[in-house]
Amino acid sequence: MNHAASRPTARQDDGGARPGRRRILASLGALPAGAVLASAGAATAAPGGKGKGKDSTTNGGFRLGVENLLEPETLETLRDARVGLITNPTGTDRELRSTIDLLVEAQDTGGFTMAALFGPEHGVRGAEPAGGSVGDYIDEKTGLPVRSLYGDTQKPTPEMLADVDVLIFDIQDIGTRFFTYIWTMYYAMEAAGENGKRVVVLDRPNPLGTDMEGFVLEPELSSFVGLREIPQTHGLTVGELARLFNGEFLDGAVSLEVIAMSGYDADDPAAADLPWVLPSPNIPTADTAVVYAGTGLIESLNISEGRGTTTPFLWFGAPFITESHVDAIIAELQSAELPGVLYRPMFTTPASSKHAGEFCGGLQLHVTDPRAYEPVRTGIHVLSALLRTVEEVDWREGEDCRTEEDVCWIDKLSGTKRTRAMLEAGDNPESIVTAWRRESRRFQLTTERYRLY
Repeated sequence: MNHAASRPTARQDDGGARPGRRRILASLGALPAGAVLASAGAATAAPGGKGKGKDSTTNGGFRLGVENLLEPETLETLRDARVGLITNPTGTDRELRSTIDLLVEAQDTGGFTMAALFGPEHGVRGAEPAGGSVGDYIDEKTGLPVRSLYGDTQKPTPEMLADVDVLIFDIQDIGTRFFTYIWTMYYAMEAAGENGKRVVVLDRPNPLGTDMEGFVLEPELSSFVGLREIPQTHGLTVGELARLFNGEFLDGAVSLEVIAMSGYDADDPAAADLPWVLPSPNIPTADTAVVYAGTGLIESLNISEGRGTTTPFLWFGAPFITESHVDAIIAELQSAELPGVLYRPMFTTPASSKHAGEFCGGLQLHVTDPRAYEPVRTGIHVLSALLRTVEEVDWREGEDCRTEEDVCWIDKLSGTKRTRAMLEAGDNPESIVTAWRRESRRFQLTTERYRLY
């Protein structure tokens, strides 16, 4: 979000899984708080099912949660309810029909009433820039009130929920802790539990699959780019993440239903073959989503992360980066032998954000194998190369980010002050990767009973 908030995942364990990319086999055991509703062909929570429901081969294969919700027997669960929908332009079916329109059209059949729309960062229609103000208004197309969940009010108030019985969440996540939509979902769940409302999450693929990298957030660094203790890439779909939130952080307080996908392979999310709908203005392509979890860390530097260019988060640079700097950075990254990525010099002038209007030297990442690419590991190597190679590179706060007591953007994004300390000490980037792997493994074990696929 483009605060600085996705990529196919690990290879199969048999025959070539890479270190650091671990396929997770769900062993759900007892169903945690929050039911999983499945229409004909929907994914079920059966142990060992890997999300491929028993009828998924006979109903046309992959189906989104919103498509399974609209099956008559599942839609019946909304009868007599007043529905509030949390969504944005990514809330569509496979034919790119808006979830807003689909639910408005289904009111008579399902016997429910659409009561309100709720907008996350960038708004229901996705028009606002990163960090932009999103206010309340009346949606021109539907006539429904739109209530903002970004800015002054991030958690639904009792007044916002007074005329709502069920909150439905349908937004595409991209798999990283600092993409704010998942925290909109968390706050909505928390508010629903406090006000006796139901929550229904319509599941969608995680473009990063089961990729799980980075330190687990330290609670004292909690913010809207990371509220709770999960790694930098969490390896869960939004439905699975909602189940984890309810089971681990909200003490099962929420009446939660997840409408699962059908025919979804968590190890190859790209196989769903969905049209790309940009989840925020600076994630315009699927390639951008692949790298964002790592190159989003560049926001913490006085370096442009590519906002205001045609390649946000795929390119980075600054006016003080020269051709010789670029060559040295590329040489350092190449020596690391990071999988699934190539690099090339690129000079451009950002039209907005950092270094707007200034000619900048930099380089572009080209992801050659999304299933092999490790976004957070790569991002740490990029930060290290910049700090080692270019004297002018600094944290974006400058003199306000010098001591252990300071809380800097890199601390919030990486979820710990250890990342900053190790980079400043000149530690090998791989030592940072090694430091987080034990935490990621522990989190993996926690996630197993919440997995659906």
